[in-house]
Amino acid sequence: MRSSHLITRNSGVAVWRQIADQIRGDISAGKMASGVRMPPEIELAGRFAVNRHTIRSAIAALTKEGVLRAEQGRGTFVANAKKLTYRIGERTRFSEILSTQVRKTKGILLGSSLEQPTSEIARALGIEDGMVIRIDTMHTADENPISCATSWFDAARVPNIVEDYRTSGSVTTAFRQAGIADYLRKSTIIGARHADAEDLRHLRLSPGAIVLVATAINVDMAGRPVEYAITRFAADRMEIAIGSNTTL
Repeated sequence: MRSSHLITRNSGVAVWRQIADQIRGDISAGKMASGVRMPPEIELAGRFAVNRHTIRSAIAALTKEGVLRAEQGRGTFVANAKKLTYRIGERTRFSEILSTQVRKTKGILLGSSLEQPTSEIARALGIEDGMVIRIDTMHTADENPISCATSWFDAARVPNIVEDYRTSGSVTTAFRQAGIADYLRKSTIIGARHADAEDLRHLRLSPGAIVLVATAINVDMAGRPVEYAITRFAADRMEIAIGSNTTL
């Protein structure tokens, strides 16, 4: 592995984070394949012109995030050289999209609440009055957390969605229980930001990690909004594809 960038000191970004990001970038670029053993700490310290403690912090962060794996008595190895691809189209279904890339996916309910909608949520769902149900969820692929989402629904239309999702782990299945047989993606806006405290905890990321953010509206087959969702993807584990060839 040979880093293609220099460390920028006094940049406001911790040196260990810069090193972790450069190592992750080299892995994503294919410079290190899955299973390759990381160079010794002393070699990395010389390469980045830092002390071994700083290298240790960078390696620990990447290990926590699942990019690297530590094996007792053997060293540290590249564990996650290939990102999963989440393809956004007219019919965006988490388990279907990843079914050919992983063995098992799972949706987990983290929390829920009955809320008065903000103007943004009311506009997205096309409602003028009434309450909305918020659910916070996490998705895993082969037991690795890869995304967290916050979704809002018209409480009058899907009053039992919390229990239906808790049982099934699927918004699609929960919709069917409410009589919504199918739905389509109306719009998606993609952005990126640093992970907040909750995403750091649930996605097992270290401070400074980046998440891709997809803000979406889903509609039923009559064009009526049924879900407003903000999904955060661990950027080192997922890439977002829009259309046939474009990825983010």
